[in-house]
Amino acid sequence: MALEELEDVDEWHETALRVRYAEMDKMGVVYHANYLIWFEIGRTEFCRARGFSYRDMEESENAFLVVAESYCRYKAPAYYDDVLIVRTHITELRRRSLRFGYEIIRESDGVVIAEGETGHVVTDSAGRVRSFPAGFAELLLSSPNQSDGAGEPVPSDEAPL
Repeated sequence: MALEELEDVDEWHETALRVRYAEMDKMGVVYHANYLIWFEIGRTEFCRARGFSYRDMEESENAFLVVAESYCRYKAPAYYDDVLIVRTHITELRRRSLRFGYEIIRESDGVVIAEGETGHVVTDSAGRVRSFPAGFAELLLSSPNQSDGAGEPVPSDEAPL
């Protein structure tokens, strides 16, 4: 599916995370490799919100989303205890490949601290390229489930407006 065809279904999925002390480097900022881990968290939650996990595809269909390329542009530092929003969306979907786009935003000030992409190829367990299993491409393009396991909102002490 070409990028133009994705425009109608393109939705960002947002996942919040908090920077842990173990993710810092000696200079007091997040170590650069952690951004790729956060991209993985973003795409994993993107899939879960659409009703499946990587494990589902691997175990039931012998299909794996192999990372073939990755790119990250660092725009501002992140620090210990920052709450970050990982925004994830699909930028390209083809029969045998998929590309995700990402933005990582610091919640406190709205600054985009990083943006990037990962390109994936669908393979079997032997590493041979194959097509997406039936139904999974459609799930990727579907709207997120209303109940994605995030739980119910905590009631406010304030009276409703």
